[in-house]
Amino acid sequence: MYEAKSKEIVLRRVREALAKSAPFLPPTPDFSSPLHQVVPVEDLSVVFAEMFIKNAGVFIYCDNEEDFFDQLYVYKKEQNLQHLCVWESNLQRVIHQAGIDYVADEENFVQGIEASLTTCEALIARTGSIMVSSANTGGRRLSIYPTTHMVVAKASQLVADIKDALQHVRDKYKENFPSMVSMVSGPSRTADIEKTLVMGAHGPKQLVLFLIDDLPH
Repeated sequence: MYEAKSKEIVLRRVREALAKSAPFLPPTPDFSSPLHQVVPVEDLSVVFAEMFIKNAGVFIYCDNEEDFFDQLYVYKKEQNLQHLCVWESNLQRVIHQAGIDYVADEENFVQGIEASLTTCEALIARTGSIMVSSANTGGRRLSIYPTTHMVVAKASQLVADIKDALQHVRDKYKENFPSMVSMVSGPSRTADIEKTLVMGAHGPKQLVLFLIDDLPH
């Protein structure tokens, strides 16, 4: 008797639930909308700097090209960098004019290389990453082998997201797309061994960015 009554109560509740109107369903998601919050153009440099530093990168702001020369000279001296590899001809020219010593050839490259200076393709604000490619004279080597990898870039190279950086590379090289395009997000690191963080395990121990402000004010 008690069991029959309990069953009746349950069935009544089921019938009442079915009689109610269908529950509110959320609107269909818009799969074409951005996955991440859009970064305002005026905030690109701030967002990038915050993320880059969070990734353990060294961020150095430069008011202009002359300020970059001064900052590079001071940093090179403070870090006691005796061998600075610069292979890109445009960089060699300006570095030479600034009176900063550098290594321009590839002889004995792997032995005793302390630092390199390269340009890059783009700066990605959302991830604080630097996009590099094999199209530069330094190729893959100058961004991997030296203990310190220094990059000089301009604020006009800042983009909001990865897709914007890739589109920039496509537009720049068209059918001659580089064989290697990579994002560098801070120094090389690993925690594979006993979960102990080790810097420079598979590449540079230090990543330094000199950002030259070339935007109109």
